[in-house]
Order: sequence, then structure tokens, then C-alpha cells
Amino acid sequence: MMTSKEFWTKKTLIGLGLGQFLSLLITSTGFSSSELSKKGIDAPTSQSFLNYVFLAIVYGSIMLNRKQPLKSKWYYYVLLGLVDVEANFLVVKAYQYTSITSVMLLDCWSIPSVMLLTWVFLKTKYRYRKITGVAVCIAGLITVVFSDVHAGDRAGGSNPRKGDVLVVAGATLYAVSNVSEEFLVKTADRIELMSMLGLFGAIISAIQVSILERDNLKSIHWSAGAALPFVGFSVAMFLFYSLVPILLKTNGSTMLNLSLLTSDMWAVIIRIFAYHEKVDWMYFLAFAAVSVGLVIYSGGDKEEDHRADVADEEAGSGSHNYGTTEGSLKTGETSSSFLESEVVENKGKDAQWKL
Repeated sequence: MMTSKEFWTKKTLIGLGLGQFLSLLITSTGFSSSELSKKGIDAPTSQSFLNYVFLAIVYGSIMLNRKQPLKSKWYYYVLLGLVDVEANFLVVKAYQYTSITSVMLLDCWSIPSVMLLTWVFLKTKYRYRKITGVAVCIAGLITVVFSDVHAGDRAGGSNPRKGDVLVVAGATLYAVSNVSEEFLVKTADRIELMSMLGLFGAIISAIQVSILERDNLKSIHWSAGAALPFVGFSVAMFLFYSLVPILLKTNGSTMLNLSLLTSDMWAVIIRIFAYHEKVDWMYFLAFAAVSVGLVIYSGGDKEEDHRADVADEEAGSGSHNYGTTEGSLKTGETSSSFLESEVVENKGKDAQWKL
């Protein structure tokens, strides 16, 4: 049996706190996207474009100042940028067809996706306590589905089924992005990852905007009411992308994606206090269940445990989920650990090749 001191380790507390801050950032991006959708602005790639530009400018400047060669292959970042851009595109596009709550709930598909990817490609091992924590988190979220209030919310949107399909597809890409990000942040570093993701993400986004959204952007009547959520989305995403690698490196992508499950509950809390809405009591039950699951999953984690026994946690980065990413991609939303410290050198090349 663990003592209280052994359970509430420094890494556990940092993971829980940082995870919930990232969840709040995702909640803010959800409100921004929903607000833009209500105003008739259909430019999902354009929303993410500014975020990639910010990443490229800020972290690219640091990279240039360091004058060091890349630690990972440049084409890995091209593929990561492509996957991340399309994950963001699909999930943001879904807001045109379904409700914000549906998007946030279905985005949890990134969790089993990330766990499967890390198990297959990174040989991740999960202990029963970790699996129990994941099960409790997902059970808490499923509770909301049976709420009458939530059932009414899901009915919103012009084409809920199409929106749900887009979310699931985006969540899957977030999982790929999260696993790749966590691998790269381990083999390279956070600055290189953010700068290269920003560079190639901006290039790919610019190409996609010119092909798919040029006419939509021209037809938009920009005003303070439209520009504010647009810029707010980009700033929140920049902060999210900047902090995700930290959580991925310390607690892993499964922890990231589990933390993002509470974004739906934070949205409910905001609606209660900001808009004075009444919500079903099952939302609070779900929030409590997800919180308990997070504590079960992360409780007692130590650095040595994280490397040896939870190789899954360090290997996965979210999303969006995002992360996406951190995921995360969903940014999803997003996973697991990395390779055991004893076999990193021997297995690293093989895992890298598979990715």
C-alpha cells in the first residue's frame, strides 16, 4: 500500500495541474470555434494557421540563435505537420455541423487510439492501475451521454452525424500526432519540435487555405465580434502547443488526453457562471469520476517508474486534438509512455523507423 506522501508525488501534482490548465485552453478554443461557426465563418484551416505562424516565429528564432543541426530527420516534421494540420481541420470543421459538447465528447476517441499506437509501435506496457484510471475517466464521460441535458445538446447542429464522423477522424489523427510528438520530444527537444512543427504546419496550412478557404475568407465581413474569437483561438492554441511537450515529457500522452476529458466539464462550469445556465446533475458526477480517474492514473508516479514501468506515458504525444496534440489532437487528445530506459538505445532506431 502506498502512503499519502508516496502517492502525491511532485510529478503527480504537476501533471494534474498542468493537465487542467491545458484542458481550460482547449475549452476556450472550443468556445471560440463555436462562436465563429455561429457567425457563419467557415475557415477551419485559417484558424490554425496563425498558431503555426506564432510557433515558427517564436521557437524558430530560438532555433536560429542556437545554430545547432536538427536532432531528428526533417521529413518526420513534415509528416507530423501534415497530420496535425488535418487533425485540426477536421475537428474545427465539425463545429459547423454538430454541437460543442459532441465534439468534446467524441474527441476522447483519441485515448484508445493513442494507447493502441503506443502499444504497437513503441512497445508500451500498461499496469492495471493505469488501465483502471483510464476506464474510470471514460466511464465518467459516458455518464454525460445519458444526461437528458446532454442529449438535447447533441441534437444541435445542421448535420450531427457528419460532424461526429469528422470528430472521430480528427481524433484518430490527433492520436497519431500525439504519439509522434512525444517520440520526437524525447529524441530531439521541445524547441526543435515546436519550431519545425510551426514551420511546416504554417506552410501546409497556407497551401490548404489558398485551395479551400480563399473564397470564404474574402466573403467574411470582419468586425471586432469576428476578429476577437479568431485571434483568441490562435493565442490559446499557441499556449496549448507550447505547454503540451512539457506534460508529454513528464507524464506522457495518455495523461494529456485523459486531462483533456475535463474540457467538457469546464465548458459546463463556464456556462453556469458566465451564462447562468442550468445543467443536469450528471455533469458534476461525470466531472468527479474523471477527476478520480486522473488521480488513479497519475498517483504515485516517480521518475524511475515513468521510465521503466510506464513506458507508455512518455511515448505518446496529445492533440487536439488539439493536440495535439499534447491530443491531442484532440490535439487531441489525446496517451502513453516512452521506451524503457534500459533499452532506449537498442530500440530507439527501430521505433523511429516505424513512426
